[in-house]
Amino acid sequence: MPSQEAALTITSSRIAQYATHLQEQERTKNTVKKYVRDLNSLMMFLNGQPITKAAVTAWKEHLSNTYTPATVNSMLAAANGFFHFMDWSKLSVRPLKIQRPLFCDENREMTRAEYVRLVGAAQRQGNERLSLLLQTICATGIRVSELRFITVESVALGRTVVNNKGKRRTVFLPGKLRGLLKKYLKQQKITGGSVFVTRTGKPLDRSNIWRDMKALCESAGVAPDKVFPHNLRHLFARTYYSLEKDLSRLADILGHSNVSTTRIYTAESGLVHARQIDRLELILTT
Repeated sequence: MPSQEAALTITSSRIAQYATHLQEQERTKNTVKKYVRDLNSLMMFLNGQPITKAAVTAWKEHLSNTYTPATVNSMLAAANGFFHFMDWSKLSVRPLKIQRPLFCDENREMTRAEYVRLVGAAQRQGNERLSLLLQTICATGIRVSELRFITVESVALGRTVVNNKGKRRTVFLPGKLRGLLKKYLKQQKITGGSVFVTRTGKPLDRSNIWRDMKALCESAGVAPDKVFPHNLRHLFARTYYSLEKDLSRLADILGHSNVSTTRIYTAESGLVHARQIDRLELILTT
């Protein structure tokens, strides 16, 4: 642990030290990259000046005028973690208070009908891999980064063990999905490893999937703002919760440590809520 010095300054070498610490703590590569990026933002804001509580507070205000509250808090978390590592905890600042949204934005959330149109568009274009990829994410609720755990062996077994963010969970594959995947594997002559691979046999990455999904928007008649892999995970969560009403189990299925995160996934749109209120029929006069 670095010792406290009279002049507290943030430097590239200290950021690198912290990045190494995060790697030793088995943080993901993306998390380390993000924290480094956030700390570089703070260093640029300070422009060579020493770090003081007032300076960090000013950075927080600057962020608040530039980014969404959730983004601000994620950047503050990076800074606070760094301060703790450097034994500069007195510089830590409080995150912004964010009220949990009661409703999701219907202009951003994908509906079941839109999902059906996307899958149909992929099939019309003869892109069986993309069609099955969409259905795999939506039918299991996995993250796009977890597609690599859908393997030939897991299709045969009917389940897979996902290891992500330091947590392990079992994901079950629906029978219909297994049947489709088995047929696809036989056609593509894939006998082992990941199901969703490129022509060279490498697992598809996020950018490949993102690009292919966006290419479906026009023919499917779905707004591009709604078409990204994580929205399929949200659709799974809302569909599951509408049938089971078991938030704790859904959190386990999705791999969430906090049920509060799962609540965000199951939020209904304002239009749905308005229709529910209308059905109460509590207006008596005409």
